[in-house]
Amino acid sequence: MSVTKGEPGARTRLAALLAPPLLWLILAYLGSLAVLLLSAFWTTDPFTSDVEHSFTADNFREILTDPVYRTVALRTLGIAVVVTLLDALLALPMAFFMAWVATGRLRRALLVAVLTPLWAGYLVKAYAWRVMLGEHGIVNAALAPLGLHGPGYGTTAVVIVLAYLWLPYMILPLHAALERLPAHHLEASADLGAGTLRTLRSVVAPAVRPALLAGSVFTFSLSLGDYLTVQIVGGRTQLLGNVIASQVTLDLPLAAALSAVPVVLVVCYLAAVRRAGALDSL
Repeated sequence: MSVTKGEPGARTRLAALLAPPLLWLILAYLGSLAVLLLSAFWTTDPFTSDVEHSFTADNFREILTDPVYRTVALRTLGIAVVVTLLDALLALPMAFFMAWVATGRLRRALLVAVLTPLWAGYLVKAYAWRVMLGEHGIVNAALAPLGLHGPGYGTTAVVIVLAYLWLPYMILPLHAALERLPAHHLEASADLGAGTLRTLRSVVAPAVRPALLAGSVFTFSLSLGDYLTVQIVGGRTQLLGNVIASQVTLDLPLAAALSAVPVVLVVCYLAAVRRAGALDSL
């Protein structure tokens, strides 16, 4: 649908077309965030656990002063960063091989292999990793001849499972960016005497940087808000999502205040990567 200045009523029709989805976005998404932020300033009756609509900043003060919440928040942030870095390290060579080395059927097969895990349910994949990381799982069975033992359930298991779950979201934008990289750029780099590492650093890295940051938006935000994986393979590990879920029925305003933490972190991260043009690659 094209809109021209000479077409009568074009802007009106365009506004009528866009109004329903924009209204839904404002009410369902931005509206829910506004209610979440508002409820974070409410309080709970200590005897009845009923929510009282009286304005107070005690919930945020408790989050900032209680060392338990600070530790959980920093642990969640650290895991999200580690998962993002791990996925970037795994996705870069895989995407490069798919885009520039593999051809024909092999390229299509690798693309299908990357997309296939997305067809399986989240819980199916998480519980599959729980079985593999268990005491009698395949991980311990494979490491036993070497005298080693698997990580079991805990923080390391959470990082492994989250990195596996979100890896396709890092590979796909990198693969798309590498496919758009002109071949003559690599040829020119080779003709000028640059080695493989120099070509990767000076030619490939700048071209895929926006896509890498775009993929990191997915891996970082999804890891920051996840709480099912840590319940399945995390053992005693606690992340923000678990603390929020446990507080929903006990202290809803405190849970809302805790929920604002990952929202603020994601907004800050989006603002940081926006300058690199990463959002244009989403």
